[in-house]
This record gives sequence, C-alpha cells and structure tokens, in this order.
Amino acid sequence: MTRGSTLSAHRLSDLPDRLVVPALPEQTRTPPPAPTALDGFNGVPAAEARHLLLSCLRSPRWAHRVTVHRPYPTLDAVLAASDEAAYDLTASDLAEALAGESLPALSPHAYGAAHMALNAAHAAYEARFGHLFVICLDGVPPHESLDHTLEAIRSRLANDPEEERVVTAEELRRLARARLASLLRTGG
Repeated sequence: MTRGSTLSAHRLSDLPDRLVVPALPEQTRTPPPAPTALDGFNGVPAAEARHLLLSCLRSPRWAHRVTVHRPYPTLDAVLAASDEAAYDLTASDLAEALAGESLPALSPHAYGAAHMALNAAHAAYEARFGHLFVICLDGVPPHESLDHTLEAIRSRLANDPEEERVVTAEELRRLARARLASLLRTGG
C-alpha cells in the first residue's frame, strides 16, 4: 500500500479569488535606516578602525583595545570603552600619546602679548614636566579658551610630577573621548 498526499494539489489558477496578498501603500513602507558613522566604524577592517582611532589619540594600545571590542551598539558604548581603555594606559603609553599631540592653535585675533604669554607658559610647563601641555577645551567657549588655557597651565605648574601625570592622563582621556564622539557623530 502506498501512501500519498491526503490533500489534492492546487494550482494558483484554481483559486482565482481566494488568494489575496495585500500590498502596502508606498507611503507606509519604511525605508531601511541609513548607515551611521558608528555602523561604518563597526564594519571597517580592524587596521582601518585602528587608524581612525589613532587620529583621536596616538596610543596604539588604546586604539587596539577599542578596536577589538567592536561592534558597539551605541555611541555611548564606544565612548565608555574608550574611557576604560584610556584609564589603563601605562606611563609609556601616555608618553607615546603625548608625543603625538600638538599645541592648540590660538585665535588669529589674539594679541601678540597673548601669544607670548602662552608660549612662555608652555615652555615653563615643558621644562618642569618634560612633555607637552594638553588640555581638553570641550565645552569652553572659543573666546574663553586662551584665558582657560593660561589659567590651567599656571595652576598645573604647581603640581608635583605624579599629580600632573594623573591630570595629563585625564586630559588625554577627555581629548580622545571628544575627538571620537565628533568622529562618530559626523562620520568625519
């Protein structure tokens, strides 16, 4: 005894008015979301991701740590990973990151005396601590950046070298975070 199908086969042509597939109106179809800068960062090869990260902070160890934990679900997640990786930088990692920094540009409208004061403050700082002064000016209005920078240099010159290493590490972390957030918000 052979067993066959218990249902008879139907062809679509046998069901002329019984098959209805409703179509969504064009205006109710949701297009797929456009890829974000974070999607791009998550999807690029590891070497390219490290290269992007090194534009935020010149620490290969930091860049490697942030890269290997991809993909990140949100901008906040990648910023938290950036912070964590920055907190773990050694003294030699910090020195390497500092070597890649440059002095912030002064407004071309600043007076010559302001340029001289800032240059003298930078020179005093470098003579005392042996590295470039870094500061994150994120959130400081541009017209206040010169005063803020000079005040910070003068204040930090009173630190002992270990205290200043901690402050410098924190400023580098803040710089990396601000640069990374900007990179992943703008895609640039």
